[in-house]
Amino acid sequence: MSDTRNIGIIVRHFKWIFYLFFLIGMMAIGKIIQVQCSEDKAIPDSNYKSVPIKAIRGSILASDGRTLATSMPYYEIRMDFGVINDSIFNADAPALAESLSSMFKNKSAKAYLYQLRKYKKANKRYQLIANRTIDYVELEKLKKFPILKLGQFKGGLIVIRENKRTYPYGGLAYRTIGYVNNNGVGVGIEKSYDYILKGKDGSQKMIRKLGGEWIPVTSEKVIPAVNGFNIKTTIDINIQEAAETALREQLKQSDLLKGGTAIVMEVKTGAIKAISNMQKNNGRFDETYNYAIGDATEPGSTLKLATLVCLLEDGYVSLNDSIDAGHGPWRYAGRNITDSHAAGFGKLTVKGAFEKSSNICFAKLATKYYANQEDKFVSRFHELKICDKLNLDIDGEARATIYSPESKMWSKLSLPMMGFGYGVLITPMHTLNFYNAIANNGKMMKPHFIEQFINQDGTVEKNFPPQTISGSICSKHTVREVKKALRGVVAEGTAKSINDERYQISGKTGTAQMALKEGGYIDRFGYKKHQASFVGFFPSDNPQYSCIVVMYSSKTRGNFYGGSWAAPVFKKISDIIYINHPEWNEVEDGAGKLTKDYPDVAGGRAKELNIVASNLPMKRPDINGKAWISINKDTIQGISIESNRMPNVLNMGLKDALYILENEGYSVSSSGVGRIVKQYPEPGAVTNKNTKIILELSDNELK
Repeated sequence: MSDTRNIGIIVRHFKWIFYLFFLIGMMAIGKIIQVQCSEDKAIPDSNYKSVPIKAIRGSILASDGRTLATSMPYYEIRMDFGVINDSIFNADAPALAESLSSMFKNKSAKAYLYQLRKYKKANKRYQLIANRTIDYVELEKLKKFPILKLGQFKGGLIVIRENKRTYPYGGLAYRTIGYVNNNGVGVGIEKSYDYILKGKDGSQKMIRKLGGEWIPVTSEKVIPAVNGFNIKTTIDINIQEAAETALREQLKQSDLLKGGTAIVMEVKTGAIKAISNMQKNNGRFDETYNYAIGDATEPGSTLKLATLVCLLEDGYVSLNDSIDAGHGPWRYAGRNITDSHAAGFGKLTVKGAFEKSSNICFAKLATKYYANQEDKFVSRFHELKICDKLNLDIDGEARATIYSPESKMWSKLSLPMMGFGYGVLITPMHTLNFYNAIANNGKMMKPHFIEQFINQDGTVEKNFPPQTISGSICSKHTVREVKKALRGVVAEGTAKSINDERYQISGKTGTAQMALKEGGYIDRFGYKKHQASFVGFFPSDNPQYSCIVVMYSSKTRGNFYGGSWAAPVFKKISDIIYINHPEWNEVEDGAGKLTKDYPDVAGGRAKELNIVASNLPMKRPDINGKAWISINKDTIQGISIESNRMPNVLNMGLKDALYILENEGYSVSSSGVGRIVKQYPEPGAVTNKNTKIILELSDNELK
């Protein structure tokens, strides 16, 4: 009986012990759950931060889709030493140190191994291990390094992407492409369309661990970035390059020249195909100032076209009417008005006065017909929309101004001065747009730089079709008459030096003294500043492009003429455009000439050239998957871009060759013009990043 009683007591004791341990266990589980559920609340807010995930900025593209500005991915390399198995680390850390030393070259393998072991011992979870960011090619190589090849969760590899703005064509169209700095200050398309290009950043929550190290909070949702749109512009790379080259070459001709601008517009659409602004500073050229749209000045003789249009529209003159330019200065309202020819031109027709750019004739015509109706003359100018705000799709448009007879700026001299291009402030873009309307039979288009917004996947989000400012700024009869006068300037007048029998150019020279900061046009020492212009269109019988060139002088006592300084730049640009439009050429008699049995095509980007080559009888070994191709006579070959191997850039244009070679880190020098006919080292040669690449260009065919 006593044994049974004792057993009962023992069982009861065990039950109480069981209940006690069960209660303790449940309390422990509850505490764990409480800690897990309230972990975020338990940690102070100062130990958390939200880190932005940068959106990829959209690219700016030329009209043919080639990239003018883009954001290239670069990568920051970190490691999580806490996830790496000790035995794997001890076995492979020396090999990893060797690989890192070989890639980054900032310290020895021994020094890298010391740091790796130090980080492993401290169990670093988000440790930066590289001294710089790396590009995609380097990243792919790094992913094959010992330990890191195991990935994020076994090898501890953490890759942080960032983007840097790069310009595949260097400074081409730099002022138009523009920039935006970290403070949001900028110019050009980058600034005007920053809201479209920049996209929307995402975010990721980070937590600070002991030791001050920040690591991602894996339990928190990552808000992904929304990448920006690409913007396709109207800029034609070939025409832009022609404009910049022609301006630069002209500025080199004289120390008198301080800067210049050139704009090329497509007549039918108003699309800006090229725009270049260049200043000369200590022998170097830059685009720090936007003459083309930001500088409103008195244009001078190029504005005589507006006076001629007004006279013809009002029926006051015909091109064959006679006007006496005299044989010396003409005095009006107490001032001498002179022509470039000091002895005077004598009697001229209205057309002849325009061709010779007689200030006296146009001052006389303006005062003869509008002296008692000055408001009518000014109204006519407004009807021509010369000074209307263009509302350009990039910022920086200067205000154009025509003074009214009621304003304080108007005087007795205003009417004759306005007749030959003074007293009106307009930008080169305004002048070009007026001439473009004449080329377009009176229809004025809005100048524009933007064609499309494009998603990163290539889908067009928005189109920007051409816009009409005015269906007709004047009558068709007036357009026909002034076109005759504009053609006469090049055929017989002040721009005769650029007349070309291959294709006809129509236009007008202009020379104007510029107002000085201290007031007036001439300082007390007799020095003055000039701007020389030529604006026109071509081919004359069916205009496709209009163009303006304005060159600016430093202070000088000498003369400065549009026919001498601006017209040659125009001609160099129009020649390049003509060469690239074979449909303008007349068919020549080929008797006695041998025809090539293969096409003469330059190498370059496979995406564009494959479209052409697919229709040609040419051999195509090894071109699949190649981004660049070389064309030599009847054979198309893919170009392999290999590290430390010289790519084949023979028969390419200089721009494409520089893009390939400089992206590989080479320093390049070149000589000649045309296509690349020789390269050193030769294609396929073993090279290193210190190798100097020498390219020889020629217009002769590659042998």
